[in-house]
Amino acid sequence: MRFNNHSELVGLHSYLSASSSAWVNYSDDKLDRNYVARLAAQRGTELHEFASEAIRLGIKLPSSKKTLNMYVNDAIGYNMRPEVPLFYSINAFGTADAICFRRNKLRIHDLKTGVGESNAAERQLEVYAAYFCLEYKYRPDAIEMDLRIYQNDEIRMYEGNVERITYIMDKIQAFDKRIETIKQEATS
Repeated sequence: MRFNNHSELVGLHSYLSASSSAWVNYSDDKLDRNYVARLAAQRGTELHEFASEAIRLGIKLPSSKKTLNMYVNDAIGYNMRPEVPLFYSINAFGTADAICFRRNKLRIHDLKTGVGESNAAERQLEVYAAYFCLEYKYRPDAIEMDLRIYQNDEIRMYEGNVERITYIMDKIQAFDKRIETIKQEATS
């Protein structure tokens, strides 16, 4: 048998893939909801890429109360860098949407293009702050923080809860050690 050549598909996965076959049991409504969610996630990725490039190039958007416009314009106004990786270890790192640290003040802005839980987003900002503190050797109580979530045409601002960020830092360090121990035990 000579199989058809589909070299353009190498490394890709279809929505109705065999390796993620839960869709076989979906109703039409569930398929519609999940696929629309996937399209929204793809659109979110594209908006993040656009925002990152606009910030990098210093191209402000028209002044408005739209999420994307406020996010891009604030990041440019605060001279922030887009898409900055924050690294503690190979087991614990993440990429801040926009970040800067000047005059002992850490700013982290997060762009949310969909509807989500504010608590989860606030925790995400605290994890980024913890990664920053661990990587650059700052104590959370020794710096000021301006943590922002841009979502649904509004800006939610947080000062950064020192106790929670310290707790997250401790958790990152402890879990990183546990993961490394598991890796060593798995290879011996």
